[in-house]
Amino acid sequence: MLYAVISQDVDNSLPLRKTAREAHLQRLQQLKQQGRLIVAGPHPAIDNIEPGDAGFTGSLIVAEFSNLQTAEDWAASDPYIEAGVYKSVVVKPFNMVLP
Repeated sequence: MLYAVISQDVDNSLPLRKTAREAHLQRLQQLKQQGRLIVAGPHPAIDNIEPGDAGFTGSLIVAEFSNLQTAEDWAASDPYIEAGVYKSVVVKPFNMVLP
């Protein structure tokens, strides 16, 4: 089943994101290589694909996991958690209707 991992950043998270970005992306690449990643990306803090110093306010990941607990455990071990980037993370079942 698909699950949405919806995170909200702490204020001024950009320096923290930079410290853990490589490890965060490596985990996402693993999901992609396994054919389980549907979409992943950050929410820019301003209306611009390249927000520069404004940074980001959170992230969205939609991926396949065997169950909710597995998805929650995966989300809880994100390098951004350890780096203090996220102030909250919600994992919800996701039913993809389109495309």
